[in-house]
Amino acid sequence: MNQSTKTVEPDLGPVAGGVDTLGERAGLDGQLTDLAKLDLAPEIIRALPAEFVKRHGILPLAVRNGILRIATAAPGNPQVIDDIRLLSGLEVEELAAPAPEIAAKISECYSVTVEKMIENLDPAKTNGEAKNLHDIEVMANEPTVVNLVNLILATALRERASDIHLVPFENTLQLRYRVDGLLQENPPPPKHLHAALVSRIKIMADMNIAERFMPQDGHIQINHRGARVDIRVGTMPTIYGESLVMRLLEKSSRISTAEELGLDAARSKILSSLVGKPHGLFLTTGPTGSGKTTTLYSILQSIYTPELKILTIEDPVEYELPGVAQIPVRPSRNFTFATGLRAILRQDPDVVMVGEIRDSETAEIAIRAALTGHQVFSTLHTNDATGAVTRLLDMGVEAFLIASSLEGVLAQRLLRKICPNCRAEAPVTSGLRDKIEALSRRRIEGVFYQGKGCEECRHIGYRGRVGIFELLSLTPELKEMILQKRSNAELKSCAQKSMMTMHQDALQKASAGVTSLEEILRVSSGDLSE
Repeated sequence: MNQSTKTVEPDLGPVAGGVDTLGERAGLDGQLTDLAKLDLAPEIIRALPAEFVKRHGILPLAVRNGILRIATAAPGNPQVIDDIRLLSGLEVEELAAPAPEIAAKISECYSVTVEKMIENLDPAKTNGEAKNLHDIEVMANEPTVVNLVNLILATALRERASDIHLVPFENTLQLRYRVDGLLQENPPPPKHLHAALVSRIKIMADMNIAERFMPQDGHIQINHRGARVDIRVGTMPTIYGESLVMRLLEKSSRISTAEELGLDAARSKILSSLVGKPHGLFLTTGPTGSGKTTTLYSILQSIYTPELKILTIEDPVEYELPGVAQIPVRPSRNFTFATGLRAILRQDPDVVMVGEIRDSETAEIAIRAALTGHQVFSTLHTNDATGAVTRLLDMGVEAFLIASSLEGVLAQRLLRKICPNCRAEAPVTSGLRDKIEALSRRRIEGVFYQGKGCEECRHIGYRGRVGIFELLSLTPELKEMILQKRSNAELKSCAQKSMMTMHQDALQKASAGVTSLEEILRVSSGDLSE
């Protein structure tokens, strides 16, 4: 095809929907400037597909006399011009403009948000809440609802959210994303779309849309930027309809090393020696969402060799580990951690990972496996490392079994990291200093930092998370104290003679500019103190 590239004239006519003229923005060299001030009409923006515009870095500006005028930083590409002709049915006229200005304007005009979509919903198509199952199902498959669900998912992935919460109230819907451990509120969809949105997600997750009064679980698998994302869906009936939570798990995500998770080199070396033993029990502890399973994945990845047979039993399998046989529990079929652990011990494993020790039966089987030549890894919900011993005793495990099998415990929390793009020194107020010193029972000195807020962190001041840890190695002295069933306070006092506590680790990271004192105070709540 023939290329259609014309010399730019200064009187190109008004930009549709705006007051500026292209001629006023074009210099003698035909270079368009101040692109940000152009007001582009919606019909002009829709002249070309968003994906095509973003891929080629071009921006439609105006249509005049059957000619589509575009801004481009690289004019003269015959293939692009032919594609534009085909997509728009118009001839093409190119106007040169700086690439950064084009990119910024494309981002402004083509970055659809949930808020924008809600503003542009066609009331005629969404007015009135569906009452019966047939109407709900029909509405769930409406393009408006389908696109809104897709956009909610895409926004969550773009914002690095781990969970999506959709909760109904009497007159409103609440839409929140959990980012870096905290829930962030977003503009909600209209309340009358609630049933349709939930039903659409249920259809995607292969759940029963007719059942609205019992909790349900489902699973969605999507592809995002070439990566596979698994989405766990859970519904719960409330007085105003079904509440819904989606957990996002990017399966292709690389498992971080211990150092990348936040463990310093000295303790990484100790950890390697503990997990490198041929048998014994190693535990990670912390509250829900503290990264325990991720740490265990990192450990399994570090010790894997073809000579080792590694089996895991999990609820659910969150990430896939090459060379590791991973087994999901199925409580509905009476396949629990305890029954699964018994079964996999008959599979001749060298290393076993149990997703969580929840009861005395699982604890005892895991400990006996560790005593019979297996390397066993698992998690517990405790506030600190020595608390794992107390928790096992509370489960009814004999003290001599704990002392004989337990090799080490890694307790952890997750702190938000200061955004590196807007990090700056920050004064420490007397009130904050007093609270931190009360927790640590020592004076704090040095320079500390905060994030001022920028576009990179959505003006929050934090981006990403890092772990804080305390690594307990079972010494002969501690094992003797376990046999004597000494209190957790006594165990902690003995352990801290040679162990860096989580609070000490947190203060080190704050002084290094990784996190802030405010974040330490938010997470600690008193349980990180020595």
